[in-house]
Amino acid sequence: MTDSLLLRRLGLADYEPVWREMQAFTDSRTADTLDQLWLVQHPPVFTQGQAGKAEHVLAPGHIPVIQVDRGGQVTYHGPGQIVAYPLIDIRRRSIGVREFVNRIEQAIIDVLAEYGVTGERVPGAPGIYVDGFKIASLGLRVRRGCTFHGLAFNIDMDLEPFQRINPCGFAGLKVTQLSDLKPVSYEQAEERLVASLAHQLGYSEITDREQRKEAGT
Repeated sequence: MTDSLLLRRLGLADYEPVWREMQAFTDSRTADTLDQLWLVQHPPVFTQGQAGKAEHVLAPGHIPVIQVDRGGQVTYHGPGQIVAYPLIDIRRRSIGVREFVNRIEQAIIDVLAEYGVTGERVPGAPGIYVDGFKIASLGLRVRRGCTFHGLAFNIDMDLEPFQRINPCGFAGLKVTQLSDLKPVSYEQAEERLVASLAHQLGYSEITDREQRKEAGT
């Protein structure tokens, strides 16, 4: 069981209900609960981490701002961005929090490399950067040894709302997306990210929940 990862594809879904469901899943899981990876796109929303400062939200306009229980500062989610929530019992897998972050970052770096793009870490600024432009952000919460929240990977989206905030608390931080660097389809990038995350986290089997439903299981 510990080598299997259950994949859930949520499609386009509002942020807050998904967040509440993540909390409920984490609070109710047991030592035998299968780890899951949720994939979703969110309608436009700014999310502010626990330590987030109001001054980093410059001009949200009509886009809602939601205070949440992850680490980090303010970020933006919108259609065309892969949001992946790894709901993992890292205590069961004997992975420390810092190592978990490193593995998620490496998964993104490896996906970028498949497109011939060099992704880099920046000390003190979690996430992945390309030539100084941020292409993926991370924000996590760990409760009873289990993770929720996750990563956001810019693929093919409207980047304008990032100008309304100081992304991740850094004034003037520039962002980019994969489609501005290489020809890419969202679906292909998503599949490559799933495979890369599973590899980095040590899962030998991925079970697609939707495919399992179609099979009648």
